[in-house]
Amino acid sequence: MCEQLPHPPHRSRCESREKKIEPEVDKFLQELRERVQIGVVGGSDYSKIAEQLGEGNEVIDKFDYVFAENGTVQYKNGQLVAKQAIQNHLGEELLQELINFCLNYMALLKLPKKRGTFIEFRNGMLNISPIGRSCTLEERLEFSELDKKERIREKFVAALQREFAGKGLRFSRGGMISFDVFPEGWDKRYCLNILNDERFDAIHFFGNETTPGGNDYEIYDDPRTVGHSVQSPQDTVKRCQEIFFPERANES
Repeated sequence: MCEQLPHPPHRSRCESREKKIEPEVDKFLQELRERVQIGVVGGSDYSKIAEQLGEGNEVIDKFDYVFAENGTVQYKNGQLVAKQAIQNHLGEELLQELINFCLNYMALLKLPKKRGTFIEFRNGMLNISPIGRSCTLEERLEFSELDKKERIREKFVAALQREFAGKGLRFSRGGMISFDVFPEGWDKRYCLNILNDERFDAIHFFGNETTPGGNDYEIYDDPRTVGHSVQSPQDTVKRCQEIFFPERANES
């Protein structure tokens, strides 16, 4: 048996709305599910994953596994099986030090635009966005281009690494406007904890942020997975067809 973990579709946010999975990709994943068990793992909370992949609770029924917030919130066969809380792990003192540092840093950061929701508190992480997650698509793209030139997020993370060295925190970029802060070991490899007990022959992972510092890197590079670096949902479909439907390669 093989566990397939396709990465969620690339995000495109406009007025707080996530781009939905394209029908042909959705159809293929359901076809793939007839051959192997499939799961999805993302850094976002369940509501955002559901917004991308379906409607409401139907998503946990469309996949054998759904791992929200890097797997700190776990669903299996439509049921919630585990949920962690970052505040219990870090403690209130360290958590507030972290939040206060981020707020102070962003207060001094001069950008063309700032909006709202600069820190999003999740079960398994803090998501930090210098521009604010409530920005429009146009503002998101503008910030992304500026970030490529001025390395805003990279410098922010470097400051956090210096300030909180030895405190058991990890930082990873994801998407276009933010980065995640979470306890050591709470990256996407966290979802492998539940899969280890399932005794699959292989676990395939597909992701696009697979270089060091990206939020897919650790699970992509983990010896327990067969990692595949992809560029888009369509690329994921193509790779899955090659691996799991080899007979189609000979079809005219």
